[in-house]
Amino acid sequence: MLESSIEPNHSTSEGQSYGMLFAVIGNDRQRFDNLWKWTAANMAGSDLTNRLPGWLWGQGKDGQWQLQDANSASDSDLWIVYALLEAARLWQRPDYREDALHLLKTIESRLVVNLPGLGKMVLPGPEGFVQPDHLWRLNPSYLPLPLLRRLAKEAPTGPWKEIAENTVKMVRASSPRGFVADWIGYRGTSPQSGLFVIDPIKGESGSYDAIRVYLWAGMTAKSDPLGAPLLASLDGMASRTASSGIPPEKVQVISGNVEGQGAFGFSAALIPYFQAKGQPWLAEQQQRRVEQALNTALAKADGELAEPLYYNFMLSLFALGWAEKRYQFRDDGTLKLSWETSCVRAAIR
Repeated sequence: MLESSIEPNHSTSEGQSYGMLFAVIGNDRQRFDNLWKWTAANMAGSDLTNRLPGWLWGQGKDGQWQLQDANSASDSDLWIVYALLEAARLWQRPDYREDALHLLKTIESRLVVNLPGLGKMVLPGPEGFVQPDHLWRLNPSYLPLPLLRRLAKEAPTGPWKEIAENTVKMVRASSPRGFVADWIGYRGTSPQSGLFVIDPIKGESGSYDAIRVYLWAGMTAKSDPLGAPLLASLDGMASRTASSGIPPEKVQVISGNVEGQGAFGFSAALIPYFQAKGQPWLAEQQQRRVEQALNTALAKADGELAEPLYYNFMLSLFALGWAEKRYQFRDDGTLKLSWETSCVRAAIR
């Protein structure tokens, strides 16, 4: 669920999880600790062994500040676990790892399902994603390969290696023209078989959710054996953006039809993608657009901004931080951080 569509005076678990990740990348221990303590207390009720963080918190119509929707968003849950594991590793905080493992166990018990003919997969949330007639709704942007690799490293006997493989199967099977949809259906046709289908609610459209799939694919380590097959299945976005210079806002994954121009955050998401595909000139073109848009946006008052701040800025933080090598993902999903190198050099001196 994207915060760009959230009412004022609200926050989401997605926003909290990304804030925690960027605090690790920025080596900001105090900010991370504040974010995590607030998230655990307010979104998970300080009960990580039994609850997942509710996705929406804020001021209700009754004026009360509290959890407004207790259903969780699995991408946020997974990013929170990831951020906790990396904070524990980098800052020698075993308490963070303990919290991460409690939450991961809850995720495995409540969100991981065994789909007929496919195997283990993660539902987008505990409620609302299992449909009648053996149909499950899935979101490919919720499952970045580097994140899944990190979970597999931490829990090698868990389902995460299989989920990584099935995520790539999902994208490849449902992207016939090189575009990925925001939501994908999976229908079990028998106890031993099934197939990916058009999502019954959102249809074949790929837009604000799907753009993250290209971002995650681009940031996946080159040595990851699943990285190249994933990138190869997403060629449509490269050819379409190359022809116009600007990524489309919306694509129809079956017909290949496109409409609109993506916001500058879409261009940001494609910077790592084009770099990974060996098209640096296209990456540079998108980066110029992003930097110009950011300069314009930051020069204006908030009330004058035509585009939502949160989503464009978030995608830009991910992409530009990666392009500037402030962080990279290793093949086991761990972070390679610029400040780690600086700390080592300082210690040697």
